[in-house]
Amino acid sequence: MNCEKIKQKVGIRAVLESFGIFPVKENPKTAFYFAIDREEKIPSLSVDFVKNKAFDFGNGKSYDLISIVQQINKCSVSEALKYLSKLDFTVQNELKYHENNTQISNHILEIKEIQHPALIQYLKSRRVFEQKHRIKEIHYELKGRKFFGIGFQNNSGGFEIRNLHSKICLGKKDVTLIVNDKKSKNEIVVFEGFFDYLTYRNLENSDNSNCDCLVLNSTAMLFKVEEKLKQYEKISLFLDNDKNGKSVKSKIQSQYRNVEDCSLIYHDFKDLNEWFCTL
Repeated sequence: MNCEKIKQKVGIRAVLESFGIFPVKENPKTAFYFAIDREEKIPSLSVDFVKNKAFDFGNGKSYDLISIVQQINKCSVSEALKYLSKLDFTVQNELKYHENNTQISNHILEIKEIQHPALIQYLKSRRVFEQKHRIKEIHYELKGRKFFGIGFQNNSGGFEIRNLHSKICLGKKDVTLIVNDKKSKNEIVVFEGFFDYLTYRNLENSDNSNCDCLVLNSTAMLFKVEEKLKQYEKISLFLDNDKNGKSVKSKIQSQYRNVEDCSLIYHDFKDLNEWFCTL
Protein backbone atom coordinates (compact mmCIF):
# COMPACT_ATOMS: atom_id res chain seq x y z
CA MET A 1 0.00 0.00 0.00
CA ASN A 2 1.13 3.57 -0.72
CA CYS A 3 0.74 6.55 1.60
CA GLU A 4 -2.71 7.58 0.39
CA LYS A 5 -4.16 4.05 0.55
CA ILE A 6 -2.76 3.63 4.05
CA LYS A 7 -4.41 6.85 5.22
CA GLN A 8 -7.74 5.81 3.71
CA LYS A 9 -7.85 2.26 5.05
CA VAL A 10 -6.10 2.42 8.42
CA GLY A 11 -7.30 4.18 11.57
CA ILE A 12 -4.84 6.03 13.80
CA ARG A 13 -6.32 4.35 16.88
CA ALA A 14 -5.40 0.93 15.46
CA VAL A 15 -1.86 2.09 14.70
CA LEU A 16 -1.34 3.32 18.27
CA GLU A 17 -2.84 0.11 19.68
CA SER A 18 -0.36 -1.93 17.62
CA PHE A 19 2.35 -0.33 19.78
CA GLY A 20 0.38 -0.97 22.99
CA ILE A 21 -0.60 2.71 23.29
CA PHE A 22 -4.11 3.51 24.53
CA PRO A 23 -5.99 6.73 25.35
CA VAL A 24 -6.10 8.24 28.84
CA LYS A 25 -9.20 10.33 28.07
CA GLU A 26 -11.51 9.98 25.07
CA ASN A 27 -14.83 10.78 23.45
CA PRO A 28 -16.31 9.46 20.16
CA LYS A 29 -14.23 11.81 17.95
CA THR A 30 -11.04 12.63 19.86
CA ALA A 31 -8.78 11.38 22.64
CA PHE A 32 -5.75 12.36 24.69
CA TYR A 33 -2.74 10.06 24.93
CA PHE A 34 0.59 10.32 26.69
CA ALA A 35 3.34 11.64 24.43
CA ILE A 36 5.04 9.05 22.23
CA ASP A 37 8.54 10.53 22.54
CA ARG A 38 8.86 11.25 26.26
CA GLU A 39 7.48 10.43 29.71
CA GLU A 40 4.83 12.70 31.19
CA LYS A 41 2.16 12.68 33.89
CA ILE A 42 -0.42 14.77 32.03
CA PRO A 43 -1.34 13.52 28.51
CA SER A 44 -0.49 16.04 25.78
CA LEU A 45 -0.99 14.09 22.55
CA SER A 46 -4.39 14.99 21.07
CA VAL A 47 -5.68 12.46 18.52
CA ASP A 48 -8.48 13.20 16.06
CA PHE A 49 -10.08 9.91 14.96
CA VAL A 50 -12.10 11.61 12.21
CA LYS A 51 -9.15 13.39 10.58
CA ASN A 52 -6.79 10.46 11.35
CA LYS A 53 -4.20 12.85 12.75
CA ALA A 54 -2.54 13.75 16.05
CA PHE A 55 -1.11 16.90 17.56
CA ASP A 56 1.35 17.05 20.47
CA PHE A 57 0.69 20.17 22.56
CA GLY A 58 3.96 19.60 24.39
CA ASN A 59 6.28 20.04 21.42
CA GLY A 60 3.98 21.48 18.74
CA LYS A 61 4.41 18.52 16.37
CA SER A 62 1.64 17.22 14.09
CA TYR A 63 1.47 13.56 13.05
CA ASP A 64 -0.30 11.51 10.41
CA LEU A 65 -0.20 7.70 10.22
CA ILE A 66 3.18 7.58 8.53
CA SER A 67 4.98 10.14 10.67
CA ILE A 68 3.66 8.67 13.92
CA VAL A 69 5.16 5.27 13.00
CA GLN A 70 8.38 7.02 11.99
CA GLN A 71 8.54 8.74 15.38
CA ILE A 72 7.92 5.58 17.38
CA ASN A 73 10.11 3.24 15.33
CA LYS A 74 12.74 5.86 14.38
CA CYS A 75 12.50 4.78 10.75
CA SER A 76 12.12 6.06 7.19
CA VAL A 77 8.86 6.57 5.27
CA SER A 78 9.35 3.32 3.34
CA GLU A 79 10.03 1.39 6.55
CA ALA A 80 6.91 2.91 8.13
CA LEU A 81 4.83 1.84 5.13
CA LYS A 82 6.29 -1.66 5.38
CA TYR A 83 5.36 -1.81 9.08
CA LEU A 84 1.79 -0.68 8.39
CA SER A 85 1.29 -3.04 5.46
CA LYS A 86 2.18 -6.06 7.62
CA LEU A 87 -0.37 -5.30 10.31
CA ASP A 88 -3.81 -6.92 10.27
CA PHE A 89 -6.35 -4.14 10.79
CA THR A 90 -9.41 -6.24 9.90
CA VAL A 91 -10.86 -6.18 13.41
CA GLN A 92 -9.33 -2.92 14.62
CA ASN A 93 -10.89 -1.01 11.72
CA GLU A 94 -14.32 -2.05 12.95
CA LEU A 95 -13.76 0.48 15.74
CA LYS A 96 -12.91 3.40 13.44
CA TYR A 97 -14.98 6.53 13.97
CA HIS A 98 -16.59 8.34 11.05
CA GLU A 99 -17.43 11.99 10.39
CA ASN A 100 -21.18 11.39 10.62
CA ASN A 101 -20.56 10.47 14.27
CA THR A 102 -22.58 7.27 13.99
CA GLN A 103 -22.26 5.38 17.25
CA ILE A 104 -20.41 2.13 16.77
CA SER A 105 -22.41 -0.90 17.84
CA ASN A 106 -20.01 -2.97 19.90
CA HIS A 107 -21.16 -5.00 22.84
CA ILE A 108 -20.76 -8.35 24.54
CA LEU A 109 -23.39 -10.91 23.60
CA GLU A 110 -22.45 -13.76 25.93
CA ILE A 111 -19.94 -14.62 28.66
CA LYS A 112 -19.40 -18.27 29.54
CA GLU A 113 -16.83 -20.88 30.45
CA ILE A 114 -14.34 -21.86 27.74
CA GLN A 115 -16.11 -24.34 25.46
CA HIS A 116 -15.39 -23.55 21.82
CA PRO A 117 -12.96 -26.08 20.25
CA ALA A 118 -10.97 -23.32 18.52
CA LEU A 119 -10.38 -21.50 21.80
CA ILE A 120 -9.50 -24.72 23.60
CA GLN A 121 -6.94 -25.50 20.91
CA TYR A 122 -5.57 -21.95 21.10
CA LEU A 123 -5.08 -22.22 24.87
CA LYS A 124 -3.38 -25.59 24.44
CA SER A 125 -1.06 -24.13 21.80
CA ARG A 126 -0.07 -21.45 24.33
CA ARG A 127 0.25 -24.14 27.05
CA VAL A 128 -2.14 -22.43 29.48
CA PHE A 129 -5.24 -24.61 29.11
CA GLU A 130 -4.91 -25.61 32.79
CA GLN A 131 -5.72 -22.01 33.73
CA LYS A 132 -8.99 -21.82 31.77
CA HIS A 133 -10.93 -21.12 35.00
CA ARG A 134 -9.26 -17.69 35.13
CA ILE A 135 -10.61 -16.57 31.76
CA LYS A 136 -13.92 -16.59 29.88
CA GLU A 137 -15.27 -17.30 26.43
CA ILE A 138 -16.63 -14.01 25.12
CA HIS A 139 -19.03 -13.66 22.20
CA TYR A 140 -19.34 -10.07 21.04
CA GLU A 141 -20.54 -7.84 18.22
CA LEU A 142 -18.61 -5.12 16.40
CA LYS A 143 -20.63 -2.97 14.02
CA GLY A 144 -23.06 -5.73 13.22
CA ARG A 145 -20.49 -8.50 12.87
CA LYS A 146 -20.16 -11.28 15.45
CA PHE A 147 -16.90 -12.58 16.85
CA PHE A 148 -15.68 -14.68 19.80
CA GLY A 149 -12.48 -14.93 21.78
CA ILE A 150 -10.77 -15.50 25.11
CA GLY A 151 -11.65 -12.78 27.61
CA PHE A 152 -9.66 -11.58 30.62
CA GLN A 153 -11.43 -9.03 32.79
CA ASN A 154 -9.79 -5.84 34.01
CA ASN A 155 -10.52 -3.77 37.12
CA SER A 156 -12.99 -1.52 35.28
CA GLY A 157 -15.10 -4.41 34.02
CA GLY A 158 -13.69 -4.32 30.51
CA PHE A 159 -12.35 -7.42 28.78
CA GLU A 160 -9.03 -7.99 27.07
CA ILE A 161 -10.00 -10.30 24.21
CA ARG A 162 -7.62 -12.53 22.28
CA ASN A 163 -7.88 -15.18 19.60
CA LEU A 164 -5.68 -16.27 16.71
CA HIS A 165 -6.67 -13.26 14.62
CA SER A 166 -7.32 -10.31 16.91
CA LYS A 167 -6.20 -8.47 20.01
CA ILE A 168 -8.71 -5.91 21.30
CA CYS A 169 -10.27 -4.52 24.46
CA LEU A 170 -14.04 -4.27 24.92
CA GLY A 171 -15.10 -1.74 27.50
CA LYS A 172 -12.84 0.60 29.42
CA LYS A 173 -9.11 -0.09 29.28
CA ASP A 174 -7.55 -0.79 32.69
CA VAL A 175 -5.14 -2.99 34.62
CA THR A 176 -6.08 -6.22 36.37
CA LEU A 177 -4.97 -6.53 40.00
CA ILE A 178 -5.34 -9.98 41.57
CA VAL A 179 -5.03 -9.71 45.36
CA ASN A 180 -3.95 -12.75 47.35
CA ASP A 181 -6.33 -13.49 50.22
CA LYS A 182 -3.65 -15.09 52.38
CA LYS A 183 -1.87 -11.75 52.94
CA SER A 184 1.22 -13.63 54.07
CA LYS A 185 3.66 -11.84 51.78
CA ASN A 186 3.92 -8.18 50.81
CA GLU A 187 5.10 -8.85 47.25
CA ILE A 188 3.59 -8.15 43.83
CA VAL A 189 4.39 -9.80 40.51
CA VAL A 190 3.92 -7.63 37.41
CA PHE A 191 3.06 -8.84 33.91
CA GLU A 192 2.41 -7.03 30.65
CA GLY A 193 -0.24 -9.39 29.24
CA PHE A 194 -2.55 -12.02 30.68
CA PHE A 195 -0.99 -14.96 28.83
CA ASP A 196 2.20 -14.36 30.81
CA TYR A 197 0.12 -14.25 34.01
CA LEU A 198 -1.52 -17.59 33.13
CA THR A 199 1.91 -19.01 32.34
CA TYR A 200 3.20 -17.86 35.72
CA ARG A 201 0.30 -19.63 37.43
CA ASN A 202 1.36 -22.85 35.70
CA LEU A 203 4.96 -22.38 36.79
CA GLU A 204 3.99 -21.49 40.36
CA ASN A 205 1.66 -24.47 40.70
CA SER A 206 -1.44 -22.30 40.51
CA ASP A 207 -2.91 -21.18 43.84
CA ASN A 208 0.19 -21.93 45.90
CA SER A 209 1.54 -18.47 45.07
CA ASN A 210 1.03 -16.06 47.97
CA CYS A 211 1.89 -12.86 46.09
CA ASP A 212 -0.43 -10.28 44.57
CA CYS A 213 -0.38 -10.20 40.78
CA LEU A 214 -0.73 -7.22 38.46
CA VAL A 215 -1.45 -7.51 34.73
CA LEU A 216 -0.92 -4.15 33.04
CA ASN A 217 -2.84 -5.18 29.88
CA SER A 218 -0.65 -2.53 28.21
CA THR A 219 2.55 -0.78 29.26
CA ALA A 220 0.63 2.49 28.79
CA MET A 221 -1.42 1.62 31.87
CA LEU A 222 1.50 1.87 34.31
CA PHE A 223 0.41 5.36 35.40
CA LYS A 224 -2.73 3.85 36.95
CA VAL A 225 -0.79 1.81 39.52
CA GLU A 226 2.26 3.95 40.28
CA GLU A 227 0.95 4.80 43.75
CA LYS A 228 -0.26 1.26 44.42
CA LEU A 229 3.18 -0.21 43.76
CA LYS A 230 4.64 1.87 46.57
CA GLN A 231 2.74 -0.31 49.07
CA TYR A 232 4.80 -3.41 48.32
CA GLU A 233 8.11 -4.43 49.87
CA LYS A 234 9.14 -6.35 46.74
CA ILE A 235 8.23 -6.05 43.06
CA SER A 236 8.98 -8.91 40.65
CA LEU A 237 8.83 -8.06 36.94
CA PHE A 238 7.91 -10.49 34.15
CA LEU A 239 7.80 -7.91 31.34
CA ASP A 240 8.35 -8.38 27.61
CA ASN A 241 11.85 -8.25 26.16
CA ASP A 242 10.98 -5.47 23.72
CA LYS A 243 11.33 -1.70 23.66
CA ASN A 244 8.15 -1.02 25.68
CA GLY A 245 8.86 -3.73 28.22
CA LYS A 246 12.42 -2.56 28.80
CA SER A 247 11.26 1.05 29.13
CA VAL A 248 8.70 0.16 31.82
CA LYS A 249 11.25 -2.02 33.58
CA SER A 250 13.74 0.85 33.75
CA LYS A 251 11.07 3.22 35.03
CA ILE A 252 9.97 0.84 37.80
CA GLN A 253 13.55 0.07 38.80
CA SER A 254 14.30 3.79 39.12
CA GLN A 255 11.20 4.62 41.17
CA TYR A 256 10.82 1.69 43.58
CA ARG A 257 12.97 -0.30 45.95
CA ASN A 258 13.67 -4.05 45.88
CA VAL A 259 12.73 -4.69 42.25
CA GLU A 260 13.65 -8.05 40.71
CA ASP A 261 13.92 -8.40 36.92
CA CYS A 262 12.70 -11.92 36.16
CA SER A 263 12.98 -11.48 32.37
CA LEU A 264 16.49 -12.94 32.65
CA ILE A 265 14.78 -16.34 32.77
CA TYR A 266 13.55 -15.89 29.19
CA HIS A 267 16.17 -13.43 27.89
CA ASP A 268 16.29 -15.03 24.42
CA PHE A 269 12.53 -14.85 23.95
CA LYS A 270 9.89 -12.13 23.54
CA ASP A 271 8.05 -12.97 26.74
CA LEU A 272 7.48 -15.58 29.45
CA ASN A 273 4.81 -17.46 27.50
CA GLU A 274 6.93 -17.76 24.35
CA TRP A 275 9.77 -19.19 26.43
CA PHE A 276 7.44 -21.59 28.26
CA CYS A 277 6.05 -22.92 24.96
CA THR A 278 9.55 -24.10 23.95
CA LEU A 279 10.15 -26.23 27.05
